[in-house]
Amino acid sequence: MPDAAPTTAALAAYETLTRRFAQMGHITNALGILGWDRATMMPSGAAHSRAESIATLSVLQHGIMTDPEMAGLLDAADVADDPWKVANLHEMRRVHAHAVAVPSRLVEAMSRASSRCEMAWRTARRDNDFASLLPLLTEVLDLTREAAQAKGAALGLSPYDALLDQYDPGTRQDDIDPVFHRLSTELPGLIAGALDHQRAHRVPTLARGPFDTAAQAALGHTMMRTVGFDMSRGRLDVSLHPFCGGAEDDVRITTRYEDGDFLNALMGVLHESGHALYEQGLPREWHAQPVGAARGMSLHESQSLLMEMQICRSHEFMTWAAPVVARALGGDADDPAWSADTLYRQVTRVHPGFIRVDADEITYPAHILVRYEMETALINGQMSLRDLPAAFNGRIHDLLGLTVKEDRLGCLQDIHWPSGAWGYFPTYTLGAMIAAQLREAAQRDNPALMEEIGRGDFTSLLSWLRTHVHHRASSASTRDIVADATGAPPGPDAYLRHLRGRYCGE
Repeated sequence: MPDAAPTTAALAAYETLTRRFAQMGHITNALGILGWDRATMMPSGAAHSRAESIATLSVLQHGIMTDPEMAGLLDAADVADDPWKVANLHEMRRVHAHAVAVPSRLVEAMSRASSRCEMAWRTARRDNDFASLLPLLTEVLDLTREAAQAKGAALGLSPYDALLDQYDPGTRQDDIDPVFHRLSTELPGLIAGALDHQRAHRVPTLARGPFDTAAQAALGHTMMRTVGFDMSRGRLDVSLHPFCGGAEDDVRITTRYEDGDFLNALMGVLHESGHALYEQGLPREWHAQPVGAARGMSLHESQSLLMEMQICRSHEFMTWAAPVVARALGGDADDPAWSADTLYRQVTRVHPGFIRVDADEITYPAHILVRYEMETALINGQMSLRDLPAAFNGRIHDLLGLTVKEDRLGCLQDIHWPSGAWGYFPTYTLGAMIAAQLREAAQRDNPALMEEIGRGDFTSLLSWLRTHVHHRASSASTRDIVADATGAPPGPDAYLRHLRGRYCGE
């Protein structure tokens, strides 16, 4: 017999929940804009006041979620067989379980500690002074461990898996370890093969700067519009660390400019535009509801890496982009320094380096492997934070052959740990694998895809992503979304094929 229809009381409970989750969604929007402003425009003297404002809003949001009535409403709620409402109720229960596992006093303490630590990190990184950051970072790590243990106990997960689950629902360390082990085994040979291949093919000389910052920004806006960014619902600004943030219908992306290197800012814009397109493509009828949010950070990173790495570092894209870039920056399109081949060789140049966000595509996973090893050891109590610089530097040497002489080029370079984002790093490489898998599927469904990209036409690619990823939001698991789009669950095969094909000539 079919299941009984939901009672009036069960439906009413669900509607009450939607109103409460909408309130929390609106607070999330406000926090997003406050956080964006803190990273882009806020004067340093406002750091304490801003930390207090963010902490207050975080506590208010947490209070709505942990209101004793919420548990009763979630138990009582039921919906008809509308799959989106069913998924929404499932997501409500999942995020509630995460929230109630952590007491309000710990949420408030974490918000204040991470705000203080993030602002201090900006100075410590500039001054190459890990010792000055250590007390604040220790406080953040201690509070993160406490929250991870509380969530793990409530959800039946290890502390690190509890952290992973808040960024990438359903992902576990047991899923990551075999994939990362395969990468760590294959990467040294891949990097060596890529360098050998590169030595056999001269990297042309790129045009020299200085390149006007305003002209670079205008070029960034051109590229954003080309890939499909809706400028009426977002903007581009500058920050120390490029990111995508903001709020629903107000997606803020940032980059950073160097007058001697326009490619760094340009690729940053294209990367963050991939994130932004996902946010702008989420179903508006489910805004402020948990089912209407992006599925998780692996899928989110897949969208930025598909756009930047898979598509916009291709020769086809550079064929279209080269004359556009030359015009924007005052170059001569007939000069070989501005040619498509020159740009392509530059954006696919393999050069092991210290900075993760500047790393080439084939050495980037090594940076993630190091951070994953470090943060799992720190969260699980297998390493002291005082030992982080030496351990970090040792693994960079093992995987990339580089000697880190300054912590600003090592463990101080990323904002994630100071801001409290522990468990986030593996999603970058998981996202890279998914990106390659999605690109293969999109090209399978439309064999003319890269030809269109070569004309600067992103219409069909964006439409495919809207259908297969963006519009699905959190209505299904990452595994199911990827499997439905590509015919297989997430895995490393397409990624490794891509790396061998592009960098090793296989």
